[in-house]
Amino acid sequence: MTSEFDVIIVGGGAAGVGAARRLAAHGKATLLLEASSRLGGRAFTQDLGGHPLDLGCEWLHSGDRNAWVGIAEASGFPVDRSDPPWAKAHPGIAWSEDDEEVARKAFGDWEERVRAVAQGSDQASDALDPGGEWNAYVRAIAGFMSGVAPERISATDYLAYDDASTGRNWNLPLGYGTLVAASLPSSTALRLATPVERINLTTDGVAVSTRAGTVRARAAILTISTAVLAGDAIRLPPGTEPWREAAAALPLGRNEKLFLEITRKSAFEPDSHAYGNLRDARSAAYSIRPNGWPVIEAFLGGEGARILDEEGPAAGFAFVSAELTGLFGGDVASAVRPLAATSWSRMASIGGAYSCALPGQSQARARLARPFEGRLFFAGEATHPFDFTTAHGAHDSGERAADEAMAALGDRSPFGRRGPLNAA
Repeated sequence: MTSEFDVIIVGGGAAGVGAARRLAAHGKATLLLEASSRLGGRAFTQDLGGHPLDLGCEWLHSGDRNAWVGIAEASGFPVDRSDPPWAKAHPGIAWSEDDEEVARKAFGDWEERVRAVAQGSDQASDALDPGGEWNAYVRAIAGFMSGVAPERISATDYLAYDDASTGRNWNLPLGYGTLVAASLPSSTALRLATPVERINLTTDGVAVSTRAGTVRARAAILTISTAVLAGDAIRLPPGTEPWREAAAALPLGRNEKLFLEITRKSAFEPDSHAYGNLRDARSAAYSIRPNGWPVIEAFLGGEGARILDEEGPAAGFAFVSAELTGLFGGDVASAVRPLAATSWSRMASIGGAYSCALPGQSQARARLARPFEGRLFFAGEATHPFDFTTAHGAHDSGERAADEAMAALGDRSPFGRRGPLNAA
């Protein structure tokens, strides 16, 4: 390993790649250390059944201001700007359209009450209608969006995202994870399967210890998840306890996906969408034949994702199969078969889906984003003030941390714009 760099980035997800791109544009010698054997973090596209399926982030949320859109187009990745399936009507699915309309109104009413709760307890569950008929639906949608139950959602934090969102949700047919992994600059030195064990401050920078040895740099950018940061997998310098406390106030929720292969061509309409059960907080949202592919993607959040995390994939497939049978009839069992299941909460290097501020803890994002001693900088979706839970928020936070690191470095780079000879 090269012994010295301008900046070491810890974590190769969207934030790490965003930071690397910014540093590369300014000629900084950069090393990226990633604990897993691949780039992308929670952006992960896998070829399943011959189709590029996103096991993690999938949608270009706020696409009209999402940095990944420009990156995609500059790299030749197609961007689908059509409305997402959940925004369209899908006749023929066995549910009551009247019930769906009432359920959606109940969710909208809950969101309006969340504004009042933000001025008081800040606990989003206090906005639920006591004994409300559609509270289970509200809980399911909150689980999709935040990964946790409303009791664990800061109303202030929830509104920060909601108010900033433009509502434009676009798609990458080749996969979000494919784009993120392909976007690391060639000038960035990369070491996969290299978990960081310890970070120490030195007289002129940082020393980052891994199983393969210790590397040194003028500064380090940490883009690890809040679950990892709040834990003890990486030993940080004395004085960083407030950063760990901030990370603990921004725990990762549960969100998982199940994929089923469609074995009968005429079984389902392409690019359709459905909810399994409007009255079950565990219900999945189903993306059916996305891009015309013979696949059903079941997205579970909060209580639904708990089934996979605690009982395993078999229980998850049994649950979604029962929901699909309720939607499409008993013949569905002969039309689909299990293809893949995610396990984000069980991954030691990640530990969940995306961050959600606990009630009263919305300011933890700003506390986590602060630099430490001018040599340790923090990025990741959890540090973004309003685009948290998104890959573009992660990317932008990486750029912000890179700018902070470069400002701290000034002209002290030992390599100038060329970088060390073996940085590639």
